[in-house]
Amino acid sequence: MLIKDRYKAFVDHFSENMPVAETELHYESPYQLLLAVVLSAQCTDKRINMVTPALFRDFPSPAHLAASDFDQLFPYIRSVSYPNNKTKHLLGLGKMLVEEFDGEVPSTVPELMKLPGVGRKTANVITSVIWNQPNMAVDTHVFRVSKRLGLVPQRAKTPLEVEKNLIRHLPKEVIHQAHHWLILHGRYVCLARKPKCQECSITFICRYFEKNRVQTDLEVITKNKTKGT
Repeated sequence: MLIKDRYKAFVDHFSENMPVAETELHYESPYQLLLAVVLSAQCTDKRINMVTPALFRDFPSPAHLAASDFDQLFPYIRSVSYPNNKTKHLLGLGKMLVEEFDGEVPSTVPELMKLPGVGRKTANVITSVIWNQPNMAVDTHVFRVSKRLGLVPQRAKTPLEVEKNLIRHLPKEVIHQAHHWLILHGRYVCLARKPKCQECSITFICRYFEKNRVQTDLEVITKNKTKGT
């Protein structure tokens, strides 16, 4: 299958079967999503959704966050991964939003990446989710699934390489959606340790499935030959 055909089949399938694909983080504003995504690094969305209601209630704006201190903020997020560092990041983030961005979440990747705790992946999430910009955030799910499907070559070793490959081949208008297609597929079907190939609806384009099916077939043939002798 040619790469253009693989991408077309991928887009056609998910456009029809998952026309609405959204982040599973709960939020009501760019500011809330920014906090949630920063906290979600190496942590589950489920856990973040448990801690953010109280956080959003008591720190409803960057100004409230900037006026806080470590001892005040830490208890709200102590149950997430790396709470010490993330507390420091949120405090610095709130201060910078107030002092450099008039309390508003910036809408470009370079500006967002100036904020404490915000890397390229987080900036891509914010710009694609809030403003539907054609940016591709590459987390572990996107990295794994895109390579298994054959959308990205195995030689792509970094998230940036995967991001550039996906951006190059996906239609611009669906890039913000494709991010969620890959994440959700990886979260619920194409699992890291034991992918649910028997439940997958896109095995017809999947290189991982094709490779493992061929290996299984060879094992069966070899076993039958051994029995025959």
